[in-house]
Amino acid sequence: MAFQPIVDITTGRPWAYEALVRGADGASAASVLDQVTDDNRYAFDQRCRVAAIERAVAAGIVDTGALLSINFLPNAVYSPAACIQLTLRTAKATGLPLDRLMFEFTEQERMDDPEHVQRIVDSYRAMGFTTAIDDFGAGHAGLGLLARFQPDVIKLDMELLRGIDISLPRRMIVEAVVGLAARLGIRIVAEGIETRAELDAVRSIGVDLVQGYLLAKPAFEQLPAFALPAVPRTAHAA
Repeated sequence: MAFQPIVDITTGRPWAYEALVRGADGASAASVLDQVTDDNRYAFDQRCRVAAIERAVAAGIVDTGALLSINFLPNAVYSPAACIQLTLRTAKATGLPLDRLMFEFTEQERMDDPEHVQRIVDSYRAMGFTTAIDDFGAGHAGLGLLARFQPDVIKLDMELLRGIDISLPRRMIVEAVVGLAARLGIRIVAEGIETRAELDAVRSIGVDLVQGYLLAKPAFEQLPAFALPAVPRTAHAA
């Protein structure tokens, strides 16, 4: 597992750390996920959850106060109550409070049974976990997915944010999503932020949770330090 922080730019503190799967030899997530099949999907999903919790706790996440964000495969969960048991035991054994767990599912995950995914999200929220849609704005659905699922968090896809500082259409779209999310009581994470200009743009729109290479790259088996650029004087004045 590698970990990348989601930073609250209003406090300068880590709000969460996302666990990102990697191969034992440092292979990318894509190369690992390419090996997932219908036969091994459940076992893979379970092992990733355990590894994420164990490695994050070993790296010191408990003392940070941040959430641990785990990506899960909805199609690997045959029963929300049954499939969460190993996760619960692992969290208890390692001393990670359950309310520090966030589960992300990606828009790009093929959903054979949307009602089943709805049950997973509802069950996880009832258990006190934070839920998130990853890669919002890409993949199989957008607003249609949001109409069906109302998670706690939406992570805006990096391609929607790329060059937002110089693209009026992108800015207008993000502003609209941010406003809609606020009305629904959903927090927004801007992911994939790579430049200071992009950071300033999302900050001016009202996004306060940011993830991306500008702040920190994922670190293998550890929680990386991150650098938050100072707020420009014009932003202070505003």
